[in-house]
Amino acid sequence: MIGRLAKPNRREFLRASLLGSGTLLVGFDKISEFARDQKDGHDPFRGGKQLGTLEFTGESRTPLDTVIGAGLDARLYSDLSALSPEQLVTPVEKFYTRTCASELLDAGKPWTIKVGGLVQEPVNLALEDLKKSAKPMGLHLMECSGNTRATRFGLLSVGDWTGVPISDLLAARIKPRTDRVMVSGFDQYTMKSATSIPGADWIFTLEELQSAKAFLATEMNEQPLTKDHGAPVRLLVSGWYGCTCIKWVNAITFVDKDSEATSQMQEFAVRTHQQGIPNLAKDYRPAIIDQAAMPIRVEKWRVNGRIKYRVVGILWGGSRPIRVLEIRFNAEENYVRVDSFSQAANDPWSFWSHAWTPKAPDTYMIRLRVTDPVVPTKRLDSGHYDRSVEVIEVEKRIAEKQSAPGERRASGQGPRP
Repeated sequence: MIGRLAKPNRREFLRASLLGSGTLLVGFDKISEFARDQKDGHDPFRGGKQLGTLEFTGESRTPLDTVIGAGLDARLYSDLSALSPEQLVTPVEKFYTRTCASELLDAGKPWTIKVGGLVQEPVNLALEDLKKSAKPMGLHLMECSGNTRATRFGLLSVGDWTGVPISDLLAARIKPRTDRVMVSGFDQYTMKSATSIPGADWIFTLEELQSAKAFLATEMNEQPLTKDHGAPVRLLVSGWYGCTCIKWVNAITFVDKDSEATSQMQEFAVRTHQQGIPNLAKDYRPAIIDQAAMPIRVEKWRVNGRIKYRVVGILWGGSRPIRVLEIRFNAEENYVRVDSFSQAANDPWSFWSHAWTPKAPDTYMIRLRVTDPVVPTKRLDSGHYDRSVEVIEVEKRIAEKQSAPGERRASGQGPRP
């Protein structure tokens, strides 16, 4: 198998492919600005002691890194709080899950993908043939379009993928009579869902699949896909929301340009920022993830006897790296540039950090923005990724006694927007 033969040199493969394309993953080999600042002595927290982290307020207390529910109602929210530039990849067991495998799915039998519809000659693609052609596809991020404060923003993960470019596969084996293709996956369940409807299909143009360098994945993190992550084969559309990355792929069908939108496209139309809920697939815009950013933890430090806070976060999405990221902590403050920030590539995620000295005990709403007018930031601009923290201690010297959170709440103070 090509992918397996390449694995001993996977690190070299990633380095060569990234450098050859003119990009370099932020955090790869610890060369991001975030990591350099700390290594070269520019870290304002050097020599200090981390006292802990502040919990984000107003968010669900749903358990993280744990599967809850089953079938279409199953969820696993990834814990992003411990991410660092040195560890970009999410372990398989902690990779977010939105829908677990059906009890009716029999992945043990020979698996084939039926390619048909408006083609000169239908074919069946055998799983074993795909595996023989599989190769390392690099690190790619996935985000569920339903990733919100209610999910603790845990429907977001990065995997190291192995697979087969779908455009190469179709070009070599198929002669279609149309440029629109529907990718479908097994999606039958024994029980009715309370949160979703069955039907795993998405219609793309061939140009969209080619532009996104979409591929049929057979492995994640150098391991065969697990059932809950789409085994034996799933679609990965880089830079698009996870609802388009069909699991358990069993059919690829070339369809008419006036085909109706699938039930899945309509279900996720609002979350993928469509104009209404179009009836025809051709009226759907690419479900691309806009440039986004958010804090993943707020660290409390003691440095030279003083209390300081460091906000650490991630940046992802979009199609062109940005130069400036700005942050504010309440509506009365002006935005300021994030202290330590660098984005060399949009996929997977980049890291940033910012030293922060709150003026008074309060609950603060952290918001980020990108000022480049040509970079779409719909969710960022709407405050979708805002997160709140409650700060109790802000004295320059550590106080022996501090007010209890309940006392401040009783005074009527609340979150600043």
